[in-house]
Amino acid sequence: MELPLQEYEIENLLLWLDKIPLSRPKRNLRRDFSDGVLMAEVVKHFFPKYVELNSLVVSSNSKAGKMGNWNLLNRKVFPKLDFHVPEGMLSRIVLSSPGAIEPVLNTLREKIEKKLADIESKKLSLEVLDTRNLELTHEDIHLAETRILAQLAQMKVDEENIQRTLNQDLVVESCYKVKDPMILRQFLLEKDQTILNFQEIVKILQTKVEKLERLVQLKDKRIEELTRKVHFFMSK
Repeated sequence: MELPLQEYEIENLLLWLDKIPLSRPKRNLRRDFSDGVLMAEVVKHFFPKYVELNSLVVSSNSKAGKMGNWNLLNRKVFPKLDFHVPEGMLSRIVLSSPGAIEPVLNTLREKIEKKLADIESKKLSLEVLDTRNLELTHEDIHLAETRILAQLAQMKVDEENIQRTLNQDLVVESCYKVKDPMILRQFLLEKDQTILNFQEIVKILQTKVEKLERLVQLKDKRIEELTRKVHFFMSK
């Protein structure tokens, strides 16, 4: 979390933040996020129940007020994401030190994406279990099929985006000319970690596909049962 981000990582981070509605326009990250309010808004955008914005000191210009907001987030909000900002890093963020907030924001993004993936995976698992013991109507079957097809289509888009990002990273690596071997080694380590993270996401997506396919099979089985019943009553 304390390592500075590469330029392309900062660009990706800014693109991610642009998709999140915030109460204040982003002009300078290190100043905009120094009081912790926008940090809380980012979490609230994805997990509304995790954050109570009225418990924060809004637009605080004092160091004590800013530190109070960050300490509150560290105690009550970040643990829900398995996330914590060290005290030394908090002091740098509160003072708007250059390069302090970007790594923290980037780590938060990773934690949020992992949490969302975990929630979706658990939700799909529960759907499979519930469907096994559920008597479905024709309308239920149609709605489930529509939702499943939409989710499968989204997963295909997600996998394509992951592959596109990996390809971009390879291009960046080939164009990234550095003379310092320590900087190059650090860059390669970060790239390898990014690839591992994406591979883990792909595994999660594949698991989702398998579960959704099981839902489709259950839906088809239910249709067969209903069809047999219809034929049985018609033959009487």
